[in-house]
Amino acid sequence: MKVVYLLVALLALTSTVVSAYDPSPLQDFCVAAKEKDGVFVNGKFCKDPKLVKAEDFFRHVEPGKTDNPLGSNVTQVFVDQLPGLNTLGIGLARIDFAPKGLNAPHTHPRGTEILIVLEGTLYVGFVTSNQDGNRLFTKVLNKGDVFVFPIGLIHFQLNVGYGNAVAIAGLSSQNPGAITIANALFKANPPISSEVLTKAFQVDKSIIDYLQKQSWYDNNN
Repeated sequence: MKVVYLLVALLALTSTVVSAYDPSPLQDFCVAAKEKDGVFVNGKFCKDPKLVKAEDFFRHVEPGKTDNPLGSNVTQVFVDQLPGLNTLGIGLARIDFAPKGLNAPHTHPRGTEILIVLEGTLYVGFVTSNQDGNRLFTKVLNKGDVFVFPIGLIHFQLNVGYGNAVAIAGLSSQNPGAITIANALFKANPPISSEVLTKAFQVDKSIIDYLQKQSWYDNNN
């Protein structure tokens, strides 16, 4: 019996060394399903390697249209757009800005973002967690400048130049996700109770009602 206990202990130690945590999720959730009902995996099913072609790793990206309420457009290149990214842990996005265009405050729950400005001038920033006092870190970026937005933190980019601006963002996930703060709070489906939002924001209910009636545009979907 002592031998069995020793073997179990060694296996537990080995498992801890090899994998001390669960694999990171690649979508919002992955509910456990019975075998006969299972149709989704954490990520994507793999294509037969013998059927893979160069096109699976290629995608052309055009400039995005910025004639919308935010004056910006995010063109995603994640696993849904580029199948070859599956299991590689990276993604990319092109962000186009009209003058004064904004990539509204949002967060990526599954990825850190590193951004480089290709054209124009951007005012960018992120806010730290409650435990860190919600500190705001900002910087004005010009062509060639790089800035990092840590995983999960609320961040934004605003075109403060006189012309158009373009940036490329690399993300540390094939499916980093995006939660635009205003949309999540005021355009939830079904709507969040106005009682909850009134108390959270400490404002009159009429203000919450007004905000929930707005057609919140989302350029991060």
